[in-house]
Amino acid sequence: MHNGAENLWQLEIPGGQHWSGIVRRGTRLRLTAQGRTANAAMLLYNHEDRMERYNMADTLKAQHTAVLTCGHVLMSDMGRVLAAIVADEAGGHETICGVSDAAEVAARHGQTRFQWARNARFLSGREGLLAELRKWGLDAVDLVASVNWFSVLEIDQGGRVALRERDVTGASVDLYFEMDTLVVMSTAPHPLDEALAYTPAAITIKADRLGAAASESCRLHCAENSRAYANTHAYLAQREGA
Repeated sequence: MHNGAENLWQLEIPGGQHWSGIVRRGTRLRLTAQGRTANAAMLLYNHEDRMERYNMADTLKAQHTAVLTCGHVLMSDMGRVLAAIVADEAGGHETICGVSDAAEVAARHGQTRFQWARNARFLSGREGLLAELRKWGLDAVDLVASVNWFSVLEIDQGGRVALRERDVTGASVDLYFEMDTLVVMSTAPHPLDEALAYTPAAITIKADRLGAAASESCRLHCAENSRAYANTHAYLAQREGA
């Protein structure tokens, strides 16, 4: 890590697998794509009250964007900031298309079962996220729109949506967490990935501890972000004073 940050932990999520964990306030997560087919679907929930979770519509509307990149924040349905994007080498990420399901994966790649394929089975994004959510007492009713890191969309003049072809191998995106957050991830292929082979790339995650100034530029990005930060700070002050 750099800038004198305190290194906390690191791990790798193989392609087509899943992971979840609690990321504490003041932590930076660096996600790095290990291949051109990388896609990392992420869900975020307030660790202290998991009824509060990432809200795609408010995040995009408040920041007047359809693509998430450096300077943007990930807002909850309570108008607070769960995390901020403080660096982005990939050049944008989408949060509109959601994740694949088992039927889509089977139709494209064929049917696999754990009994014979073991950990090499073809998991969908939905299956992976649900497997992790259930570890925390959550279920399908708690599925919300995901951020699909390392995937970005192209929309033609006729309104048709496709996944942009690009090589993100080695590219990183840094997230700075403003609240204690349950993070749930799947590295299954993006639902618009038309590749016939099931070969999603791995994602590495490195966590370190930074000061609050790390996300100051995100707070100043627009007036809506400043209000979301004010909401966040008021909430945290109330909890700490309780």
